[in-house]
Formats: sequence, C-alpha cells, structure tokens
Amino acid sequence: RVPVFLPQRITPDLVEMLRQFHPLWMNVHFNHPKEITPDASVALARLADAGIPLGCQSVLLAGVNDCPNVMKELVHKLVMNRVRPYYVYQCDLVHGAGHFRTPVATGLEIMEALRGHTSGYAVPTYVIDAPGGGGKIPIMPNYLISQSADRVVVRNYEGYMSAYTQAETYTRHDPATCPACQRRAGVPDLQAGVSGLLSGQALNIKPEGFEHTHQRETRIDWAGVE
Repeated sequence: RVPVFLPQRITPDLVEMLRQFHPLWMNVHFNHPKEITPDASVALARLADAGIPLGCQSVLLAGVNDCPNVMKELVHKLVMNRVRPYYVYQCDLVHGAGHFRTPVATGLEIMEALRGHTSGYAVPTYVIDAPGGGGKIPIMPNYLISQSADRVVVRNYEGYMSAYTQAETYTRHDPATCPACQRRAGVPDLQAGVSGLLSGQALNIKPEGFEHTHQRETRIDWAGVE
C-alpha cells in the first residue's frame, strides 16, 4: 500500500537499490481509481522504469468499488500506469469489516462487465481466499456450457454460444517418455490435489477425520440366531 498512501517514499534512491535484486516482482494495492493520484503515478513509473513488473491486488468493497464502471475505470488507470490487474479479492471474513462485504454474485457481475468489454490485460482474476487456509480459489463466470466426447459448447461475453469440435486424433501425453515428468519422478508432491487424481498419483482426497467419521459398527442381535 505504500505507493498508495505514501508515494513519496518511492524515491530514485530506493528504486536504484531495488534494481540490484532482480528478478523482483511487486504487487501494489489500489482499490479505487481516485487512489491513483499524480504522485502515485510518479511512484509507479519509477518502479516500472527500474524493470520491476507490477501487479495489483484489489479487494471488492461495498460502497467503494462494487460497481462495474468504477472497477473498469480502476483497471484502465492501472494499465495506463504499467500495472497489470492481478487479483480482485472477495472481502475476507474479518471481524469489524462486515459492512464492506458484498455477495459473491456482485463480483461475478463485475467480471462479466470486464471480460470481452476491455483488453484481457485489464481483466484480473476474481478470487476467494478460502477460510481455513484453503488458499485463493478463482471464481469466474461459467463459459463452458456443456460437453460430450466429440464437442464442447462454449459461450462468449455476449452470450453467443458455439460448438468446438474435439480433436479426433490425439496422442495422449505419456509421462514415461516425457523428460520433464521423468525429472520429477520419485519426488512426492504433497499438495497435488485434483491434479494428482488426474495423473493417477492418488484415487481419492479424504478430508481430515474422514476414516473416524465413517467408521461403522456391526451389531448382530444374537438372541434370534439358532
């Protein structure tokens, strides 16, 4: 947030020092287009001129940026200042911040107003930082309508739907002959998740305590058994 509330801190001496530690990436945190002041633009230009790729993580806030037009103005001003809109966060379940929370549907409405209506470089990923340590989960409008073995039906931002024909001849990727996969062979991936199910590393993902919760006691009424 420093380039937002104290852009004067981004001095030529500071960026010259940062320049020595490439590769260095930086995410700034603008929530409203009015925060991109002339001083903030100077600070962002200094960082970008130092070769630091800039992204922006915004938070969806009720009464601040929960308007498609406000969010579009924000992402456009960011791109004009060489900042790539990176994430828009659904407001966390933070004590005392409930008045800033919006329905998830509001975020989806904003994403519908961005995708296809502006450059893809200006479209951030809308995420929920899952409670309990689940990490960032992308929440996007559904563009895949249906699918079969032969075709997928997709839609664009205008609601135009079309069928895309699947490849008829496709040689499936073989991990046994793939150099990249072989370099990773034998290295356990403890966070493979759904990707691990698809690659055959595991057959299921069990929540903590699953075995205990699903234990079944077999009780037989021996009184009626001869």
